[in-house]
Amino acid sequence: MPLIPTQSLHVLAAAALFGAMALPAAAQQNIDKLKQMKVATTDLNIPVVPQTGRNADAIKANLKRVKLPPGFAIDLFAVVPDARHMAVAPNTNMLFVGTRKTSVWAVTDRNSDGVADEVKSFAPSLKFTNPNGVCWTKDGFLIVAEHNRILNFPAAEFFYEGPDVAVIEVVGQGKLIPPEEESYNHGSRVCRIGPDGMLYVSLGQPHNVQPRDKIKLYNEVGIGGMVRMNAFDGSKREVYATGIRNSVGHDFNPKDGTLWFTDNQTDGMGDDIPLGEINRITKAGQFFGYPWKQGKTRITDHGYDKDPLPANITDPQVYTVAHAADLGMSFYVGKMFPAKYQGGFFSAQHGSWNRTKPVGAQVLFTSLKADGSADKTEVFAEGWLDENGIYRGRPVDVAVMKDGSLLISDDFAGAIYRVTYSAP
Repeated sequence: MPLIPTQSLHVLAAAALFGAMALPAAAQQNIDKLKQMKVATTDLNIPVVPQTGRNADAIKANLKRVKLPPGFAIDLFAVVPDARHMAVAPNTNMLFVGTRKTSVWAVTDRNSDGVADEVKSFAPSLKFTNPNGVCWTKDGFLIVAEHNRILNFPAAEFFYEGPDVAVIEVVGQGKLIPPEEESYNHGSRVCRIGPDGMLYVSLGQPHNVQPRDKIKLYNEVGIGGMVRMNAFDGSKREVYATGIRNSVGHDFNPKDGTLWFTDNQTDGMGDDIPLGEINRITKAGQFFGYPWKQGKTRITDHGYDKDPLPANITDPQVYTVAHAADLGMSFYVGKMFPAKYQGGFFSAQHGSWNRTKPVGAQVLFTSLKADGSADKTEVFAEGWLDENGIYRGRPVDVAVMKDGSLLISDDFAGAIYRVTYSAP
């Protein structure tokens, strides 16, 4: 059994004692019991998702359409309904997968053959709300970032078998953003632990273009930006970056510690504008232009284009095709792929909805220059958008496995794919 660091146990105990009194029982559901390591359910059986049959066969057939560079192959790793962002476990052949619904999935390759054997709900005694973001602390605690709550699960990869798991409430329900700012739009969070051990969370702003009277509040809270905080108790929270419309993917470059993120475009401005963005944060407090500018385009809603352009805008590192919906990204830290890919990052394009001709539904690769800035961006995997303009899949996130293979999640097909390489 893995050992939980003493400091973390102290935090867990404190969270249990304090958190039990923090919110009404009706709002807490079973979380108060779990924070005190008490039983929340009597049903120990968790249904598993079928991994074979007609659905799996159809997904595999669709993968024959996907084009990759020479030497690469793609296969179905797991059938995972609504699969969104992924967190590969530190010590076992498994991962946790977020969704935009009410489930977090535990996906396990028990026999280590490169294909998942079991997919089942994680912590089903809890009721999650849009638990899109999942990530790991350095000592193996699983963070789940929901629409308006953040939870932390000690040693989740070792204690996920039953429905009840230990939990720390990092940010209580309704305390990540003001409840009156909750919206069905742009509520999917993503998270990462930085080199400083702090938790970084992106907070999309809930409008197509936020009204002027929201700017002050959003800048103070971090909506339309990124916040960082202590990953165990939510303390030391601060706004790390602003001027972002809706980032649903970020990752740290392990070489220099800079934080890169994707940003989704303003809708309703036409097929080809604004261009998509992949940005790089090199220090706290940077401003990325929104709502005055996105891509290379001035934003016309609410008359922002009539204002002088702020002078302190940090421009994107990469411009992508408009409305392709750039989402998850991950630096390639494996050794399986050729040297060309080592040190660069992969990013997923979910595919457009606000466009007369669909684009996206592919995975990109971006290499870096010696100074750490972006060099070239190219298509790595494509084919989920067929010749009739129909989506056969919509990539959401990318994650690197311990063996160097690359996982791609797809919330449309409800699947996770695995890309491997063998020298041709």
